Amino acid sequence: MYKKSLLVKAAFFVAAFASAHVASAQTTIGQDTRTVTTAVPILTVAPDARSAALGDAGVALSPDANAPHWNPAKLGFVQNDMSVSFSYSPWLRKIVDDMSLSYLSGYKKLSETSAISASLLYFDLGDIQFIDAQGHDITEFSPKEYALSVAYGQALSENFSLGIGARFIRSNLAGNVTIGGGAQPFESKPGNTAAVDVGVYYNRDLSQNLNLALGANIANIGGKIAYTNGDQKDFLPTNLKLGTAITYSLDPANTLTFVLDANKLLVPSPGADSTQTVLSGIFTSFGDAEGGFSEELQEINFSGGIEYWYNNLFAARAGYFYESPEKGNRKYVSLGLGLRYQKFGIDAAYLIPSEQGNPLAETMRFSIALNLD
Repeated sequence: MYKKSLLVKAAFFVAAFASAHVASAQTTIGQDTRTVTTAVPILTVAPDARSAALGDAGVALSPDANAPHWNPAKLGFVQNDMSVSFSYSPWLRKIVDDMSLSYLSGYKKLSETSAISASLLYFDLGDIQFIDAQGHDITEFSPKEYALSVAYGQALSENFSLGIGARFIRSNLAGNVTIGGGAQPFESKPGNTAAVDVGVYYNRDLSQNLNLALGANIANIGGKIAYTNGDQKDFLPTNLKLGTAITYSLDPANTLTFVLDANKLLVPSPGADSTQTVLSGIFTSFGDAEGGFSEELQEINFSGGIEYWYNNLFAARAGYFYESPEKGNRKYVSLGLGLRYQKFGIDAAYLIPSEQGNPLAETMRFSIALNLD
């Protein structure tokens, strides 16, 4: 008889090392990290190279084909009639060589003040070998996760817009495996659920050379996800992101944009009631940490960066991501470049962790885009 815990550990290993919270693995075994964990954490990772190079900031960044991931409200201010972008990242290549993150996104204008988009986030976790309690091979499986999304954004004035998105999420970490006999065998299954996003976006020229953008987005508001036939269900990474982008034109050919995002997961803190409903978890997440207000502040991640454009043809980017040592301890610098030529664009990003041995080291992302008028 196969041990139930072995399958759970295998699925956890895949999920943990695939997630955005992988940096927490660098803490010593047995250390109390107080890290907030959820199912399908890949939903919180920057899939496109532009925002990845800016420290994973993007909720108020100027809209492009990847806007729906960050804030669907930005679709109300897109410039081109149509745009499509594809992004790819070899994932955790310091550890394994068969994992990758892919993202395909595009939008179409419906009017001068509105647009609709569709996107697919696909996470390939490579191969994993399941074994029994004696170490014998059971089966080999290829875990995969994906999220299929649609979004709509509408400008309500020349400065303000609203947006909403919906997505179907499938997380298949272990397939359909039955372990053990008796009246209650342990069964794993793919997790399926749906979620919505709600965002707002504000953009205003403060002077001839200065523009201010503000954005807010609550993403992944959806039902819990289950991986077994038991009662255990996990929260999605519902998160609140607030951010700003300030763009300054040095002259007609040179511009600088400064971006800053703050992000907080709206799920129960470690030690809080994990059986509560999704809506209850959202509202109590602002005050359920055992350490009080100081611990709640530790659950806020910060992303920031600088983007330089020359003549709308060449871009250079740099950013920084910060997470509290008590909540995962992810800290990394990001760098990137971008090129635009006529209808085409290409971006690349490179991640440099602040500490040695981080499995996120040398993570790269690439994006290509096609803009049509």
